[in-house]
Amino acid sequence: MICRAAVIGMVFAGLFSAEAAQAQALEPSGVWLTQAGDAKVRVSKCGEGLCGVIVWLREPVDSTTGKPATDSKNPNPSLAKRPMIGLPLFSGMEPSGPNRWAGQIYNADDGNMYASHVSLTGPDSLSVEGCVGALCGGETWTRAR
Repeated sequence: MICRAAVIGMVFAGLFSAEAAQAQALEPSGVWLTQAGDAKVRVSKCGEGLCGVIVWLREPVDSTTGKPATDSKNPNPSLAKRPMIGLPLFSGMEPSGPNRWAGQIYNADDGNMYASHVSLTGPDSLSVEGCVGALCGGETWTRAR
C-alpha cells in the first residue's frame, strides 16, 4: 500500500520538475544562429546580465586577404585587427524585465555600438534589436542545434 504522503510527494515532485524544465527551456545561454545564418553567437550569463561572443562564421576567411576575418569596419585601427571569431557583441546587457535585457550591441557590419534590447521570445527564439535614437531595427536569432 502506498502511503498518502508519498503520493503527494510524487505529485509535487512532478510539478516542480515540470516548472524546472520550463525555466530551463527559457534559458538564454547557448549558441544562437543569426537571422541571416552568417554567424553563431554564444550567449552566456555574465553576473546578472548577458555576454554574447561570435563563435562561428559562414565565411571565416576574408576573401581579399586569404586570412581569418577581422573587425575591419571598426573605425579604431587597433580594434579593426581583432579576429571576428571571439568578438564580443554585447556590452552592459543587464536585465530589464522578464526574459529581457538592455544594453549595447556591437554591429560588426559598420563598426558601431547601438542601444539594444534582447528578448527571449521562446525556448529557441531570441529577438535582438538595435536602436539609434527612436529608429530601431532587429532580427530573430534561433538556437543552433
